[in-house]
Amino acid sequence: MEVAAPLLCLATTVLVWGVLWVWGSWERVTRPERAGLPGGGSRTLLVTAHPDDEAMFFAPTILGLARLRHQVFLLCFSAGNYYNQGEIRKKELLQSCDVLGIPPSNVMIIENSSVSLQVVTFDEGGVSGHSNHVALNAAVRTLHAEGKLPKGCWVLTLQSVNLLRKYLCLLDLPCSLLLARDALFVLTQREAAQAQRAMSCHRSQLLWFRRLYVLFSRYMRINSLNFL
Repeated sequence: MEVAAPLLCLATTVLVWGVLWVWGSWERVTRPERAGLPGGGSRTLLVTAHPDDEAMFFAPTILGLARLRHQVFLLCFSAGNYYNQGEIRKKELLQSCDVLGIPPSNVMIIENSSVSLQVVTFDEGGVSGHSNHVALNAAVRTLHAEGKLPKGCWVLTLQSVNLLRKYLCLLDLPCSLLLARDALFVLTQREAAQAQRAMSCHRSQLLWFRRLYVLFSRYMRINSLNFL
């Protein structure tokens, strides 16, 4: 036991150092668009269920698309009025989007509608299994399967991972690099701080467990996406 403890500390230190080295190396490399992602000037619609989804789950994608010079639009299917905080959450959403570089003119908050643009949204697992997230995936899949999206439209869904990977933060980076299939966005240190500032705009939602989420969730730093 006396020997095992120092060895465990050494192994943990080496692992963390390795992940930080990979992360730092990532920042110094300009990666080309993966899997045929459109380049500069393209338009992308992000479809979310609630105000704060854009920061909690999609910040790496939004900031990654900004690197590719995409014009990002946000369609949010709820004002988050379950606790009669709808108006507050709308304002928080616009503040968060401003931090992430999405202008107010590119943000639409609705209760019911259909989606008919090129889109990025949740996969069938909905990241957290939330029924609204899963429903958005089902709606977009239906539109895609029935050919109701515009010609040439590409659809990407955010990959759900198991609970352990979800809260490994940057320690999930090697696994994400190994298993990435279609598109992978990893934030730089500066962008990670930007994502946290965006999430801090949702003050009405920052309960203690969401503060822990911001610190430990890989989705605040890493997004793996797959084409439909």
